[in-house]
Amino acid sequence: MNYANIKKYDIADGPGVRVSLFVSGCRHHCKGCFNYEAWDFEYGRSYTAETEAEILEALKPGYIAGLTLLGGEPFEPENQAELVKLLRKVRETYPEKSIWSYTGYVYDKDLVPGGRAYTDVTDEMLSYLDVLVDGPFVEELKDITLQFRGSSNQRILEMSKKR
Repeated sequence: MNYANIKKYDIADGPGVRVSLFVSGCRHHCKGCFNYEAWDFEYGRSYTAETEAEILEALKPGYIAGLTLLGGEPFEPENQAELVKLLRKVRETYPEKSIWSYTGYVYDKDLVPGGRAYTDVTDEMLSYLDVLVDGPFVEELKDITLQFRGSSNQRILEMSKKR
């Protein structure tokens, strides 16, 4: 898996100050995407054990509210296998911190058994999330007044209520 960027002090992609991992690879190709460079699965740098350690260290300070995954597309099947390991470790190490993820997939259509992004680790990955922002970015529905979303079709799902 490759990643495009790590933001260690992100205030735009979830509540509080967060560490955000922007993974590479996305098949949605949404018109007007803010991060189209990350559509390419080869974009950026290789995600390594050192990358994971860097993220875990960045999460350490008490003022960091949690981790956010975005991209690219965290739920591309190629990315899930690596990300589930990171999420497992974050949840074990920092149980008090929240975990958010953005996805262009629709939770109850694409991330369920038989869905187009469902893999053998999808359920585990979802189990670590506190919040999932789902749905593709739709430029015609863009609304800059929405908090933590780019377009009005996207939903903020509290995953802890779905467990």
